[in-house]
Amino acid sequence: MKILPTPLLDLFEIEPRVFGDERGYFFESYSAQLFKAAGIQADFVQDNESYSNAGVVRGLHFQVPPKAQGKLVRVQRGKVLDVAVDIRKGSPTYGQHHAVELSGENKKMLWIPPGFAHGFATLEDGTVFLYKCTDTYSPENEGSILWSDETLQIDWKVISPKLSEKDQKGPNFEEFDSPFTYAP
Repeated sequence: MKILPTPLLDLFEIEPRVFGDERGYFFESYSAQLFKAAGIQADFVQDNESYSNAGVVRGLHFQVPPKAQGKLVRVQRGKVLDVAVDIRKGSPTYGQHHAVELSGENKKMLWIPPGFAHGFATLEDGTVFLYKCTDTYSPENEGSILWSDETLQIDWKVISPKLSEKDQKGPNFEEFDSPFTYAP
């Protein structure tokens, strides 16, 4: 397993080593030992799964303290453009985003620590998206930023996105007062 830094501090792409033959494939999707060696502190307490067809955009979501979540995300089947935005005040990469294509084929993963907003655009029908979370879902602690905020300049690779009512109404980034502070 390769744990690769991204241009955003504390955000990592993970490339598992996939062993395949005529029977199928096998790969390790998580290793506490390797994560710890890379400086990633994550105690997972909840797994989530979503199913979406092409053109769906979900995000940009986060949970605020004391229920902030880190997420290890991957695609079991299909393909997404996965996006994380640094929302930690004082971070050298505050307000910047990183996008990566995750698919059932490439098996890549993304580690999104607390202090990042997260979203994805589904690029194929029948996409199954998996999340490992470091805290449980807490509706009273959830927040969002408008997925289409122009200051973030995210190219979602989707022409006419299908959105939830909640995702159509998030605040713009400049109106957003982040509860997160960067701590090196």
